[in-house]
Amino acid sequence: MKLIAGLGNPGPEYETTRHNIGFLAIDQLADEYRIRLKQSPSFLLIVGDGWMDEVPIILAKPTTLMNVSGRSIAGLAEANRIGGKEITVVHDDIDLAPGTVKWKMGGGDAGHRGIRSVTECLGTKEFGRVRIGVGRPPEGIDPVEYVLDPFTEEEWENLRETLDKTIQCIRSNLHPVP
Repeated sequence: MKLIAGLGNPGPEYETTRHNIGFLAIDQLADEYRIRLKQSPSFLLIVGDGWMDEVPIILAKPTTLMNVSGRSIAGLAEANRIGGKEITVVHDDIDLAPGTVKWKMGGGDAGHRGIRSVTECLGTKEFGRVRIGVGRPPEGIDPVEYVLDPFTEEEWENLRETLDKTIQCIRSNLHPVP
C-alpha cells in the first residue's frame, strides 16, 4: 500500500494558489484513476483509496493548514501501517522553475513548513517527495505572500501540462528499484 498526500490549505480562498498545487495533483490523480475522495471521519483529511497501475494506493489531502499537515498524514500512515518509504508527499517548490517536476527520496525541508511538519510527525526524513516548481517571487515580494497568491493566467494555461508531468513522476516512482 502506498500513501500519496498532496499539501495545500483548505478553503475556497486558497483553491487557486500556488501553495495548493499538491491538492490539485491529488484531484487529478483521483480523476484519472476514478478514486472517490471524501472527508475522513477519523482524520483531518479528504481521502480515497484505489489502485494505480496494479498498486493499492491511498490519496490524501489534509484539511488542516499546511504548516500542521504532518499530523494528519502521520495518523493516516500509522493507522494503515504505511512506512515512510511508502509515502509520497506532493508539494510546491519555489526553488524550481514553474512547470518543473522532480522526485526526491528523503532530505531536508528547504524551509517548506508543510514538509517540516510531515518530517516531524513521521519522525523520519525518509519519504518520497514530488516537488512541483512554482518559481521564485519577483523582487520585493515576500515568498509566503507569493505562494498564497493565485496562479497567473499564463500559469493556469500551463497547469494541465505540469499536472500531467506530476502524475507521470508519481507513476514512475510507484515501484522503486530495490
